[in-house]
Amino acid sequence: MKVAIAGAAGQIGRKTVTLLLDNGHEVRGLARKDEQLRDLEEAGAEGFRLDLEADGDERVREAVRGADAVIFTAGAGPGSGDARKETMDYGGAVKLIEACRSEGVRRYLIVSSMGYADPGGAGKMENYLLAKLKADVALQTSDLDYTIIRPGRLTDDEGTGRIDAAPQLGRYGEIPRADVAAVLLAALESENTVRRAFEVLSGETEIPDALSGL
Repeated sequence: MKVAIAGAAGQIGRKTVTLLLDNGHEVRGLARKDEQLRDLEEAGAEGFRLDLEADGDERVREAVRGADAVIFTAGAGPGSGDARKETMDYGGAVKLIEACRSEGVRRYLIVSSMGYADPGGAGKMENYLLAKLKADVALQTSDLDYTIIRPGRLTDDEGTGRIDAAPQLGRYGEIPRADVAAVLLAALESENTVRRAFEVLSGETEIPDALSGL
């Protein structure tokens, strides 16, 4: 499968690139900077320069053209202001949705966040969660074969390959970025995650088994 990844140079994106390549997929890594593109190409991916906030629609369509699936792991980041959360976490996701619709790319996976259901109670995270919520709604109301993955607090711990997954877990917690990347790979390869949204935390169930139980 040929997969285009927005945010390919980010922490989850880079881990996802590696997993996809190791499992026989072709990867087009979308990134803004020369050094990011070089790193992606050295890893075996196709590098494609894209700025989702600044580039026009035709450039975004070109970025996904010929892909079988798109994964959105991009984000403005914790140090960004509210304006960039709107233009990247929401606006960037929507630009990619529209490009996929134009180019006939049906499969779209996105990394969202737990806490989406009550962004008003999230304090400093409110605008980030609002942007994520709007992106999720835009994807769910599109005609694409979406998967929305909502992890808890992200850590840099080593992945365990074991998670809890459900539409709503009823608790909050943590999950290593490495395991989120592994969930993305497994979800891409699993038919039963199509048109599904679910939360993920570290747990006791092997990732493929946890996803098959959704």
